Amino acid sequence: MAFPIENKLVIAIASSALFDLTESDAIFKSQGEDKYRQYQNKNINRPFAPGVAFPFIKRMLSLNTAFPDIKPVEVILMSRNSPETGLRAFRSIEHYNLEISRASFTSGNSNYQYLPGFNASLFLSANQKDVTEALNAGYAAGRVVNDEVIEDDESDNELRIAFDFDGVLADDASEKVYKSDGLESYLTHEHDHANEPLSLGPIGELLRKISYYQKREKLMRKNDSSYSRIIKTYIVTARNAPAHERVITSLKDWGVEVDEAFFLGGIDKSRILEIIRPHIFFDDQMTHLKNLRNVPAVHIPFGIANS
Repeated sequence: MAFPIENKLVIAIASSALFDLTESDAIFKSQGEDKYRQYQNKNINRPFAPGVAFPFIKRMLSLNTAFPDIKPVEVILMSRNSPETGLRAFRSIEHYNLEISRASFTSGNSNYQYLPGFNASLFLSANQKDVTEALNAGYAAGRVVNDEVIEDDESDNELRIAFDFDGVLADDASEKVYKSDGLESYLTHEHDHANEPLSLGPIGELLRKISYYQKREKLMRKNDSSYSRIIKTYIVTARNAPAHERVITSLKDWGVEVDEAFFLGGIDKSRILEIIRPHIFFDDQMTHLKNLRNVPAVHIPFGIANS
């Protein structure tokens, strides 16, 4: 019987997002493929250090413990390495006891075209070109951008996921009004269309799938007060009143619930995010990501904000 990948919440992740490959990449760029291959073979049993998305992936996989009957999460390693040089990544996965057993190795070729074959709801990579090509092909993708890997604080079992709204969860229809007509016209437009939901953006479907398990967790908590919820979701947006209502309208239309929403109206997002301490934050504008500290950040290079 075939593995039911179509029933899973699938995250496809490049080895460059899961692990810190700074040293390996430097050798490849400075010494070439042969030396890179020799280096990986020599260090095959030395685990890579965790990368930017490592805490997010580890905690996503913990949902399989919370829902042992269905084990909803599947993580696929997507690597541009050859199968031979990619072996070190799998040994690192084994070292960290990550529940990852499936992969693609494409020997230097692009791999985004295989995302629908794996039923992937999200593709994470440190490679700008791969992410942009995936988005342009209509797949949910983001580029991890932190210069420093953030150590996971394991003092709790939560999985905290934070999202910007426009150009991330929603499409960029409202952003286009702002860019073309200015702030005042944008606020008037959003007030006048407050009861009209926006269409899903590049990773809106991911939140819908996460929200399904979030609702199940709330029911589990209702039936068992000792159950500790894992998933916490947040929206951190530059919108403010009167543009806030359209966010709520859209979430209701999508059947999505979030735990907390912040309408900051130009306040630096880092002031809130560094209190939330999400395990990952998605935003379509680098201006909101470049000053973040202690927050694993993912850039979604989508829409008019990135044209």
